[in-house]
Amino acid sequence: MIQCVQRIVLVAALLTLVACASYRVKEQRTTQGPLAEDLWMNNVIMANGREPNFDERRHWNNQIDLKISQYLNRNQDSANSVDVSTFRFNRQVSVGQTDEQVLILLGPPITKTTDEVEMEKLARKYWSSIKGNATEAWVYPAGWRLYFKDSKVVDITQYFVP
Repeated sequence: MIQCVQRIVLVAALLTLVACASYRVKEQRTTQGPLAEDLWMNNVIMANGREPNFDERRHWNNQIDLKISQYLNRNQDSANSVDVSTFRFNRQVSVGQTDEQVLILLGPPITKTTDEVEMEKLARKYWSSIKGNATEAWVYPAGWRLYFKDSKVVDITQYFVP
């Protein structure tokens, strides 16, 4: 009986340890940003308290496919670029994309700033690498920060506290 109780306490302690370990702050600098579908799904869950149903997903997929196709038809340089698959098929923001591509994928940001002091706060420990390379920052859910220069994404960071 005592061994059984000890095992239960040990399992409970391990579960608590695992739960604490999974509660980590996510801070990263990357060349590949958020997926459009992840942010869209997050917005639907926040607005409706549930995941999108099949029809909502189908409608969203059709709409984003249409916007991407229209963009690529207007911008042959982007249609022929090496990383077009990241935009068209992965639907993921990446360094080198235009602000128009980001708006197609993610929609409007929560906030925008051109203030260098504010951008330094957003970039946190990565500011020394970003400073001088970015003139504007856009903030999206889940702690995503996109940095632009001349309408192109030049850097991506994420600072997310669960």
